[in-house]
Amino acid sequence: MLTQQRHPEPTVAPFATNIADTSDAAPNLGYEPDLSMPALPYQLPVIVSVPQTSPLCQECPFLTEYRKVSSESGYWQAMHRKATEREKTLKETIAELEAKIRLRERQLFGRKSEKSSTSEKLSGKTQPRRNRGQQPGSPGHGRRSHDHLHTVEDIIDIPVEERVCSECHLPLSPFPGTEDSQEIEIEVKAYRRVIKRKRYKRTCTCNHLPMVITAPPVPKLIPKSPISVSIWVMVLLSKFLFQQPTQRLLAQLRLHGLQLCHGTITGGLKKLVPLFEPVVKAIIEKNRSEQQWHADETRWLVFATLDGKVGHLWYMWVFVSESTVVYCLDPSRSAEVPASHFGDTCEGFLIVDRYSAYKKFVKGTRFILCFCWAHQRRDFIELANKWPRIEDWAFSWVKRISNLYRLNDLRLAQEKGSNDYARADMILKAVADKMVRTREKQLAQPDLQLAARKVLESMRKHWKGLTVFLDYPQVSMDNNTGERALRNQAVGRKNYYGSGSIWSGLLSANLFTIFQTLQLCGINPKVWLSAFLRECARNGGKAPDDISSWLPWNMSAQQRQTFSLKPAIQDSS
Repeated sequence: MLTQQRHPEPTVAPFATNIADTSDAAPNLGYEPDLSMPALPYQLPVIVSVPQTSPLCQECPFLTEYRKVSSESGYWQAMHRKATEREKTLKETIAELEAKIRLRERQLFGRKSEKSSTSEKLSGKTQPRRNRGQQPGSPGHGRRSHDHLHTVEDIIDIPVEERVCSECHLPLSPFPGTEDSQEIEIEVKAYRRVIKRKRYKRTCTCNHLPMVITAPPVPKLIPKSPISVSIWVMVLLSKFLFQQPTQRLLAQLRLHGLQLCHGTITGGLKKLVPLFEPVVKAIIEKNRSEQQWHADETRWLVFATLDGKVGHLWYMWVFVSESTVVYCLDPSRSAEVPASHFGDTCEGFLIVDRYSAYKKFVKGTRFILCFCWAHQRRDFIELANKWPRIEDWAFSWVKRISNLYRLNDLRLAQEKGSNDYARADMILKAVADKMVRTREKQLAQPDLQLAARKVLESMRKHWKGLTVFLDYPQVSMDNNTGERALRNQAVGRKNYYGSGSIWSGLLSANLFTIFQTLQLCGINPKVWLSAFLRECARNGGKAPDDISSWLPWNMSAQQRQTFSLKPAIQDSS
């Protein structure tokens, strides 16, 4: 008995092709197409029958071809999707690299000042070029007085043969008073100080005294060294305050007729290291006792071999408090450096950039981390330089940050506790809240540029540290103080690369600490250093037993006047 075999309903294949298409890319349908048929202006779906249940059709070549085409279509769709994603990623990478090129070109060939690059953008118009020097109409400081300098009078007289009338030759009579003017002179000279100690002979018959008694020797800073305190003061100030290479100073001294060997200076500096350690230790203790610090770090090369360390890159850390500046030289840039400096007892506000070592350090401590608004502002400026098409958007945020600075200055100008202070504080916090709403609204935009999104997400991440100043007005909004404290060291790094040994690197950090602390307290480093080294010489080449009187915060009013950056007038007239 014969039964009629039923086939399933025809289905549409997942691909479409033009009937007249005879290219190699056309799928093999199992029959030859009719080439006499005219090509249609559109594509028609190919109708195929797909056996579902019949075992007689399992080996049908058409079904095999269909399965092949179906599997290949999924493969090529996946490949197309991956290619599209790869193309998008490559375009973003190219745009980022082009932005970096623009930034590097600006860093190499553009203006270095952020103020000059942003003022024109914020004002919306190009500012005329400002002439250098004092501006017309601005109040001047007047003629500067130099009355505190030592005065040397130079009497200029008319020659004797000219003190007569040129016509009648009668003599000129003296007139009371002089016509005075002044000039500022400076004279640097090297001279040889010959010390002659007088001797006396005993005239008595007592035996408790030697037969010849000689005057006591002059105290020396370094025993048997011909170099006096004045030269060491010049060397230390030149190297560690003005960041001049030692070789340049020796070349300058040769112009004055003084020949000094570089090895002599290096050996002498090594002997001076212990003299400053007690002073630095006292400054560090004072720094730890305060409540607010600016911290930063910069690279410093030390050309010495250290076990376990590869290369010569070390780091110069700085911790600036209200009355001290402390520098620490360390081979690492880890959180162990601030932890070692502050110990376990310190607490307060630590104003820093967004470097991760500070974030790690404050975990589990009583420090409040305050982030720098100047760095946040710099992010938007760099964004504007790298991505010109979002320049206006970036500078709108720079303008918001500038307004925040202005409102905080207005708040600090008011007396704390007054109604004006409360009103200024309320306005400042309202503006900060508005910045939060603006940031979140922009982050919610799906078409926000990727680089702009990263900057806003960074601001959101660090917002708690950025806004500490709202509740604690004594906290600075930025870490510019810490960055300025490393500017002198950056100059030294460029002039003489760093330190040639570990001991010289530690000496550099110690003298940086002393000199910058003295200047912060209004003390003249040259006057202080001269007096301190002479006291060390009187103490047998060792540091004074009691260094408390040499610390600025322990000085009396008379000592401060003696060591002041503006010394009292010394007029020999």
